[in-house]
Amino acid sequence: MAYGVTRGMRKVLVAIACCLCGFSAAAEPVTLAALGDSLTQGYGLARADGFVPRLQNWLRAQGQDVVIVNAGVSGDTTAGGAARVEWTLTPDVDGMIVALGGNDMLRGLDPQVSRANLSSILDAAQTADVPVLLVGMQAPGNFGPDYKAAFDAIYPELALEYGTLYAESFFAGIAGTSADPAAMRAYMQADGIHPNPEGVRLIVDELGPHVLELMEQARQARQGQR
Repeated sequence: MAYGVTRGMRKVLVAIACCLCGFSAAAEPVTLAALGDSLTQGYGLARADGFVPRLQNWLRAQGQDVVIVNAGVSGDTTAGGAARVEWTLTPDVDGMIVALGGNDMLRGLDPQVSRANLSSILDAAQTADVPVLLVGMQAPGNFGPDYKAAFDAIYPELALEYGTLYAESFFAGIAGTSADPAAMRAYMQADGIHPNPEGVRLIVDELGPHVLELMEQARQARQGQR
């Protein structure tokens, strides 16, 4: 409860300060948090080549005044994201990208557990009045068709349930929504799991327009809190 009050008071104070200075709150940079795992964190890459810096630069090239907080933790599961979402959603965060579940899938964790963890993350975002872009993941077929169907359904169903923005696949920029390993090989590091710099560029080009939508929702939410 104290957290919600703190966030709400910040928004009120920002609005008052902007009015006194003759500026709109919309003139503030939009701050996004990218909650994810090693794909978000930028595993195996020079810092400038990672997902978050490349996405931030892409958005700024579109004329956007944006700051993206890298809340990616290598090896993290949806449980880890749920455990740290409260302190990721600091009062200055206007919107959140959620790209988690890859490690759940690689470990063959129960899709219902992953769904519950992602629901906790989305619940926290709703409580904080922060719009979300939920980025999907697709399971390979080695756990069987039932597992794949259950896992793949998590993301579109939660996006519909919570009314979030939705990008079908983190890897869509590389190989479409199928994430075919053969098609992706040229854009991956030697481990076959993490994208190389060219892969990150393609991922950002695909996800960037979705993030522009998130920024617009964040601005509208900010205006509604003035």
